[in-house]
Amino acid sequence: MKKNNNEIKINKEYNLAELVYKYPQTEEVLMDYGLHCAGCIASSFDTIEAGAKVHGMTDEEIEEMLERVNEVINFNE
Repeated sequence: MKKNNNEIKINKEYNLAELVYKYPQTEEVLMDYGLHCAGCIASSFDTIEAGAKVHGMTDEEIEEMLERVNEVINFNE
Protein backbone atom coordinates (compact mmCIF):
# COMPACT_ATOMS: atom_id res chain seq x y z
CA MET A 1 0.00 0.00 0.00
CA LYS A 2 1.27 3.46 -0.87
CA LYS A 3 0.02 6.88 0.14
CA ASN A 4 0.60 9.90 -2.06
CA ASN A 5 -1.00 13.22 -1.20
CA ASN A 6 -3.36 11.49 1.24
CA GLU A 7 -4.56 9.11 -1.50
CA ILE A 8 -4.47 5.43 -0.61
CA LYS A 9 -3.13 3.10 -3.30
CA ILE A 10 -3.76 -0.62 -2.91
CA ASN A 11 -1.70 -2.88 -5.19
CA LYS A 12 -1.93 -6.53 -6.18
CA GLU A 13 0.53 -7.58 -3.45
CA TYR A 14 -1.82 -6.45 -0.66
CA ASN A 15 -3.24 -9.20 1.56
CA LEU A 16 -6.91 -10.00 0.90
CA ALA A 17 -7.95 -10.41 4.55
CA GLU A 18 -6.19 -7.22 5.59
CA LEU A 19 -7.84 -5.31 2.75
CA VAL A 20 -11.36 -6.35 3.81
CA TYR A 21 -10.56 -5.81 7.50
CA LYS A 22 -9.22 -2.29 7.00
CA TYR A 23 -11.60 -1.32 4.20
CA PRO A 24 -14.80 -3.37 4.50
CA GLN A 25 -16.41 -1.35 1.71
CA THR A 26 -14.08 -3.14 -0.75
CA GLU A 27 -15.68 -6.54 -0.16
CA GLU A 28 -18.54 -5.71 -2.53
CA VAL A 29 -16.05 -4.89 -5.32
CA LEU A 30 -14.19 -8.16 -4.74
CA MET A 31 -17.47 -10.08 -4.85
CA ASP A 32 -18.43 -8.33 -8.11
CA TYR A 33 -15.32 -9.92 -9.62
CA GLY A 34 -16.05 -13.39 -8.23
CA LEU A 35 -13.77 -13.21 -5.21
CA HIS A 36 -16.26 -14.50 -2.67
CA CYS A 37 -13.32 -15.79 -0.66
CA ALA A 38 -12.88 -12.60 1.40
CA GLY A 39 -13.92 -14.52 4.52
CA CYS A 40 -12.15 -17.73 3.50
CA ILE A 41 -9.14 -19.01 5.47
CA ALA A 42 -6.99 -18.65 2.32
CA SER A 43 -7.55 -14.89 2.33
CA SER A 44 -5.38 -14.61 5.44
CA PHE A 45 -2.29 -15.57 3.45
CA ASP A 46 -3.26 -14.77 -0.16
CA THR A 47 -2.44 -11.56 -1.91
CA ILE A 48 -5.08 -9.94 -4.09
CA GLU A 49 -3.24 -11.20 -7.16
CA ALA A 50 -2.93 -14.78 -5.89
CA GLY A 51 -6.61 -14.96 -4.97
CA ALA A 52 -7.63 -13.49 -8.30
CA LYS A 53 -5.41 -15.86 -10.29
CA VAL A 54 -6.87 -18.89 -8.46
CA HIS A 55 -10.27 -17.68 -9.66
CA GLY A 56 -9.04 -17.42 -13.25
CA MET A 57 -8.77 -13.65 -13.53
CA THR A 58 -6.47 -12.12 -16.13
CA ASP A 59 -3.92 -9.41 -15.38
CA GLU A 60 -6.21 -6.89 -17.07
CA GLU A 61 -9.17 -7.92 -14.89
CA ILE A 62 -7.02 -7.66 -11.77
CA GLU A 63 -5.91 -4.14 -12.71
CA GLU A 64 -9.52 -3.13 -13.41
CA MET A 65 -10.61 -4.54 -10.05
CA LEU A 66 -7.80 -2.71 -8.26
CA GLU A 67 -8.85 0.55 -9.88
CA ARG A 68 -12.36 0.06 -8.51
CA VAL A 69 -11.02 -0.94 -5.07
CA ASN A 70 -8.93 2.23 -4.92
CA GLU A 71 -11.84 4.38 -6.10
CA VAL A 72 -14.07 2.98 -3.35
CA ILE A 73 -11.44 3.47 -0.67
CA ASN A 74 -10.48 6.99 -1.69
CA PHE A 75 -14.10 8.06 -2.13
CA ASN A 76 -14.80 7.10 1.49
CA GLU A 77 -11.61 8.49 3.03
